[in-house]
Amino acid sequence: MKQTPEPGSSLLAHAGDAIDFTLHVDGARRGRAILRTSLGGARVRRREIVDSADAGRPALALEWRDVPMEEVEPGVHRARIPLAEVGAFRAKACFFPADGGKPQWPQGGDVRIKTAPAWTCRGASVYTAFVRQFGASCGEARSPKPPFDVTAMDRAGWTAIPPEGTFRNLVQRLDTIFGDARFRILQLLPIHPVPTTFARMGRYGSPFAGTDFLAVNPALAEFDAAATPLDQFRELVDAVHARGGRLFMDLPANHTGWASTLQIHHPEWFRRGSLGRFVSPGAWGTVWEDLVELDYANAGLRGFMAGVFEFWCRQGVDGFRCDAGYMVPGEVWRYIVARVREQFPDTVFLLEGLGGKLTVTRTLLAEEGLDWAYSEIF
Repeated sequence: MKQTPEPGSSLLAHAGDAIDFTLHVDGARRGRAILRTSLGGARVRRREIVDSADAGRPALALEWRDVPMEEVEPGVHRARIPLAEVGAFRAKACFFPADGGKPQWPQGGDVRIKTAPAWTCRGASVYTAFVRQFGASCGEARSPKPPFDVTAMDRAGWTAIPPEGTFRNLVQRLDTIFGDARFRILQLLPIHPVPTTFARMGRYGSPFAGTDFLAVNPALAEFDAAATPLDQFRELVDAVHARGGRLFMDLPANHTGWASTLQIHHPEWFRRGSLGRFVSPGAWGTVWEDLVELDYANAGLRGFMAGVFEFWCRQGVDGFRCDAGYMVPGEVWRYIVARVREQFPDTVFLLEGLGGKLTVTRTLLAEEGLDWAYSEIF
């Protein structure tokens, strides 16, 4: 007995493709063949994941079904399965002898099928933009010298933060990015508010030390009585889409900056050390002391963070760079991806695996729903 694709193999496809499964048996044997698969059951699977986490209902694997295979010639059974849904699926053929004997399976494991959004099938070139760098000095070799001695102000306890680039500044560069350079995806470094005085790192503060996942840093917007900072972010999203592009945003779901809205209102959602001190994450032997690590053992945090991703999808975001995503438990990503794809099935999740283990990266891509990854290890 032989199955094609080979049992235990892994396939990458895109929504809109189709896969032919073929099972060869001895032509003299009579019987019927089926393909047992979870293909076509993405909606059911997502709902089971969400209900299991939110309501404690057991996951019953109801997404599985048996698809009859057609005997196209003696001993050759075939089924063509259209790939209409995004997600991770499995399949394996089985033969039922006509004499009522036991079902027979080809040797080996299930075929694993990863179906990506159709729009990612080609040309997924990414331009990464740090919005604050698209100000008046964009393109210059160095930033202009400030008109006063900022170091003296620092020593005196003052806070001096120079002007930054804005979403509207970046809109003016889109024809170069999407037209001349022909990128297809604009990825933004984090756009959330950051500390300005308390626990600020550097002159501007690290963009990864966000203080509110549901807000836009007002420093990245112009004052406009008719358009809020979030409105101006949506202007950028619309301008990207008008040029046929996609917009990704960086969402550091593993941590916040100090004195974030979550740390103030939900301190129980953060990791603490043996002395009750908040824990800062790190990698490569370095501790990122301007960050505070979240603790996903709290179910409330898991639900909140899924809502954060949904919120930005409603603003028009097409995908997310998942900063330090390997530090977030796999089952949390499974839940977040399921929640998001119930409403926005073509959303892409890009794992930043820098500092993480290759085994974790493989698991997050193969089992937990993340789509792409990059790391220093490949």
